[in-house]
Amino acid sequence: MEPSIKDLAYALDTFYFLMSGALVMWMAAGFAMLEAGLVRAKNTTEILTKNIALYAVACIMYMLVGYNIMYGDGSPYIPGIDLFLGADNVPAEVLAQDGASWYDGSYYSSASDFFFQVVFVATAMSIVSGAVAERMKLWSFLIFAVVMTGFIYPVQGYWKWGGGFLDAAGFNDFAGSGVVHLCGATAALAGVILLGARKGKYGKDGKINAIPGANLPLATLGTFILWLGWFGFNGGSELVISNVGEANAVAKVFVNTNAAAAGGVVAALITARLMFGKADLTMALNGALAGLVAITAEPLAPTAGWATVIGMIGGVLVVFSIVTMDKLKIDDPVGAISVHGVVGMWGLLAVPLTNADATITAQLLGLGTILVWTFATSFIVWMIIKAVMGIRVSEEEEFEGCDIGECGLEAYPEFTLGSR
Repeated sequence: MEPSIKDLAYALDTFYFLMSGALVMWMAAGFAMLEAGLVRAKNTTEILTKNIALYAVACIMYMLVGYNIMYGDGSPYIPGIDLFLGADNVPAEVLAQDGASWYDGSYYSSASDFFFQVVFVATAMSIVSGAVAERMKLWSFLIFAVVMTGFIYPVQGYWKWGGGFLDAAGFNDFAGSGVVHLCGATAALAGVILLGARKGKYGKDGKINAIPGANLPLATLGTFILWLGWFGFNGGSELVISNVGEANAVAKVFVNTNAAAAGGVVAALITARLMFGKADLTMALNGALAGLVAITAEPLAPTAGWATVIGMIGGVLVVFSIVTMDKLKIDDPVGAISVHGVVGMWGLLAVPLTNADATITAQLLGLGTILVWTFATSFIVWMIIKAVMGIRVSEEEEFEGCDIGECGLEAYPEFTLGSR
């Protein structure tokens, strides 16, 4: 039988979902390169190991239980729990309809939906990796990743994207400024508080000592990879592309995502110049990511001009936040808590500026719920891991570098001595 227009639409939307997911998966490489560039040479192999391992853990845990928690049946507050993925089928009652009319624009392969969602949970866990870099035990981190990707992230995701009480309350989060980015940053914050700062970061007299990254070209490459992947992150969250209206919406999401990132770079660079007297590349990189995080909560409603402004405010916020975190002695080597947490909150609160259906009350409810749930559960899990096996490497391992102590090999063996 010849395929109908509806069949082709189903195939196109499934393919679009898969390609968007592939772009988001490529963000894992972006996080790996960004973090590898912003840590010292002696910790490069370990941070790369964390990034590829956390991606694998996220894929397995989300397949086993996370996806079914996030998109299963349950009450508005308590999700159901089921193991393994279900069948990759369009609902039977839909298939039973006439072949020329069954597709109404809301169906695509459930396997493509899983693939798109699993790379999101890996993104949330990647945020944690950078914040705890250079002093956390590898296996303690991976044990936390099991709980984070299999339980903590899916539960709060269910409350919004799975049809839970936040969705019913009118909370808006298009692609995850809160569900993904604020969640990841909050889990990171809980870990950093228990972990403590890197040795030598803060002096007894209150002095803040800069610890430069080893490879800024690599960090810049990572940022560009993340920028590219974000088009799948936000664009794919439109879910379908097979009709004129949805195609136009996807195009607008791409334009706004790009505009916000550009605004974030310019604003962060200018802010750094005014504050420090120099054009700080690391602030520009974080400005780009801040703009992307800020627009993620609502990339469809704004005009391109508004998207640029939203990104610019994110770029300013991230510079002030990174400086403030240091003053509070919250040691975050890559600025992940500021980029994804502080600016994630701004992104959620900015939604009512351009989306008439959003209310500040609902946005505050969602923000507060994600913050409290993720911090409380993460803090408990980190505490248990710390009590059972510890979460911090020894002082000797930290001095020599986690590459040798945790992985037994160096990323730059011919340069390591000079980088210490």
